Amino acid sequence: MENAIVYFQNNGREYFGLLMGHIGISFVSVLAAMVVAVPLGIVCAGRPRLKSIAEAGFGLLRIVPSLAILILLIPIIGTGVKPAVIALVLLAVPPILINTVQAFLTLPPEMLEASLAMGMNPREQFFKVKLPLAFPLMFAGIRTATVEVIASTTIASYIGAGGLGDIIFTGLALLRTDLLFIGGGSVAVLSLLTGYLMDRYYRYITRWQP
Repeated sequence: MENAIVYFQNNGREYFGLLMGHIGISFVSVLAAMVVAVPLGIVCAGRPRLKSIAEAGFGLLRIVPSLAILILLIPIIGTGVKPAVIALVLLAVPPILINTVQAFLTLPPEMLEASLAMGMNPREQFFKVKLPLAFPLMFAGIRTATVEVIASTTIASYIGAGGLGDIIFTGLALLRTDLLFIGGGSVAVLSLLTGYLMDRYYRYITRWQP
């Protein structure tokens, strides 16, 4: 514990930079995954064959460890943030995609019929009825992906992308348990805190549900 206190006293600014880098890589990866998975999920919900292909394809990629994907990307893209983000996006897409598809496949038919009876056109029905009803389940997938990405972003430091993984890998190289405790503990706290805040938001947006 004393060594950890000394570390923060001497390396507080460096630690903050690594923390912000970790959050930044995680945020960009989840955002990119949402840009890919949400529109694809909406399209797949109406096309069973495309749904099967997309879920099988991204599910297969998810089985491959992120570190293995990084190693495969290094000869093509090199080291740094880009290959780390690509690997994390491939990790984050499946839960968002699956939840988005299920959200739009399980919309209450009576609500859709009522919206058509009220004279809504397809655009109005999508944004005023379908999307609000589907959002809670979609958000649950985004939450799962976010927590997984934050925990997995530690691999980014393996190829020089920075983040809290730098502390962990330094601790492993120097056999310093204080650095392992700081790095691993920080990632765990960040994951738990993010999950807690997203859970609170999820309960807020679903407060109208029985």
